Order: sequence, then structure tokens, then C-alpha cells
Amino acid sequence: MSTIDNSQSDKTDISLGALLGRAAETPDLPLVFLYDGKRVKPGYHVTEVKAGQFSALDCGANPEVWSEIFVQLWDVEEGERTHMTAGKFSAIVRKVSEHVRLDGSAKLTFEVSDGVRPMQLFCANAPVAEDGALHVALTPRPASCKPRDRWLAEHKSNKSRCCGSAAAK
Repeated sequence: MSTIDNSQSDKTDISLGALLGRAAETPDLPLVFLYDGKRVKPGYHVTEVKAGQFSALDCGANPEVWSEIFVQLWDVEEGERTHMTAGKFSAIVRKVSEHVRLDGSAKLTFEVSDGVRPMQLFCANAPVAEDGALHVALTPRPASCKPRDRWLAEHKSNKSRCCGSAAAK
């Protein structure tokens, strides 16, 4: 059974540990998520944090196993609230971790809805501190074909070895 290594994820698909690590460096900065070309409203809530262990069979009949953390954001305006700080976000996750085992290297998925539109799935880009806030751009999480992804990664790695060898000759 193939285990997906989330610790080597692309910077546009960070783990929970990477997000919390960056939040720990700037705990007093407002944490602002961006999706669909807009910022979450200042009153947003983290309504749920859940951990999943998945076993699946991919389209190439290969068994797969991976961990995933889901953070649900409710994008609402609420009174005079401001964006929660990175430290408060970390405290929410820490509270969840007292009851639910959270794997810091797990794939991180955000579920976002304004309470009217259907929930959408996003992956998180690396957090960036700018304009007095910690910004996390959320990118729609596309479907993928794992056998194709492995094949592309293997050929990319073979090409770099091949080109490196040829250049050395």
C-alpha cells in the first residue's frame, strides 16, 4: 500500500504544521484567509477542525493511505469583530488537539462557506506577512489522478538526472 508523504508538499499545499509554525512566529498578527479573489470577513469563525485517516484505491487500482486535516471556515460578518489573530487560530487548533489526534504533516484542506453558498474545498498556500497581517491564500483543491502524478514526478526526476549526466559529459 502506498503512503502519501505530505511532508514534501508543494508550497501551494502546506501542512497543518507549516501553518502553525508560521503562525507561532507572528501570533499577534491578524490571520486573513483569501479565497475566490476576496478576503474572509472579519467575523469569520473556525467552526470545525477534523482529522481523517483515509484508505483508498486509486484509478490505477493502487491502494493509497494518507492523513488529512480539515479546517472549516464560516465566512460571516459579525458585529465589530476583527480578523482573529494567528495566535487565536493556533489556540483553537491546540484545543482541538486535546481531543483529536492531529498529525502536523497531514494534508491540510479548508472547507469554506458563507452559510449560503455550498462549501468549497481549498488547499492553503504558504502564509505571507504583509500589510500588518498574516495572509493565507486558499486555492481551489482540484481532483487529481495519483498514478499520473507519480508518473510525472518520476519522469521529472529522471529528466533532471539525465540532463545532469549529459551536461557532465
